Amino acid sequence: MKKIIRETQVKICGITTIEDGVMASELGADALGFVFAQSKRKISPDTARNIIKNLHPFITTVGVFMNEKIKNIHQIADYTGIDIIQLHGTEPPEYCRKIKKRVIKRINVSKDDTTATLIKKIEKYPASAFLLDPGGGSGQTFAWEKALGIDFPLIIAGGLTPENVKELIRLLKPYGVDVSSGVEVVPGKKDKEKLGKFIEEVK
Repeated sequence: MKKIIRETQVKICGITTIEDGVMASELGADALGFVFAQSKRKISPDTARNIIKNLHPFITTVGVFMNEKIKNIHQIADYTGIDIIQLHGTEPPEYCRKIKKRVIKRINVSKDDTTATLIKKIEKYPASAFLLDPGGGSGQTFAWEKALGIDFPLIIAGGLTPENVKELIRLLKPYGVDVSSGVEVVPGKKDKEKLGKFIEEVK
């Protein structure tokens, strides 16, 4: 799938409460991420289902999984009403093909990666978009120049904050940005001021 030129989309990940989910959507987030993998921000299917039922109808919801059994992914997605599946582990391309919903595949960015090696990683996968992330939730950034010239829908994650996201947008104009720790008070609890500023800087 080729890169789509449009306004950069904002995904707020690690939503754990109704209050944060509603706040993020009202402030202008395009998508909310719910982590079902092991994490400080892990959420139960029951809680995610309850939050999603209270969101406005046009916000996209993303379930984050890591090396999970496909059967479990489908069961959780059906139960919660999740729209998109984000695969954050070492899932192979054939695994992605078995997912019934649209897929965002995380691509690990190492310090040794180049634009060419990232393209090679991406080309293997049948996904709707690719999340470039160096740390898997560690809050690390990477050299964004490595993503220049990659003609696929890219979502950039890792160490993004209200202070640096505008620079990223100017450089890459990515399909989307994904933030969690950069807009939090503590893991799993979002800060309204940081959240509003981040979305404002992107838009």
